[in-house]
Amino acid sequence: MQTLQGILPYVQIGLSVLLIAIILLQQSAAGLGGAFGDNFSSGFHTKRGFEKTLFVTSIVIAVLFVASTLIALVIR
Repeated sequence: MQTLQGILPYVQIGLSVLLIAIILLQQSAAGLGGAFGDNFSSGFHTKRGFEKTLFVTSIVIAVLFVASTLIALVIR
C-alpha cells in the first residue's frame, strides 16, 4: 500500500502530461477555416488513420487517469 501511495502521484503526472500532449495534437474545428464555413471543419467527417489513433488513445489515457485518481482517493 505504501509503495502504491508513493508511485501513484508520478503515474498521475505522467498520464496528465500524455493526455495534454495528445489533445493538443488533435485537429481543432475552431480554426480559421471553421469561421468561414469550411465543410471539413464542420465536424461531420470520419476519423481515419492517425487522427483516429489519437482519438482512441486520448480516451484510453483519460480513462486510466480517472481510474488512477479514484484509486488514490480510495487508498487515502
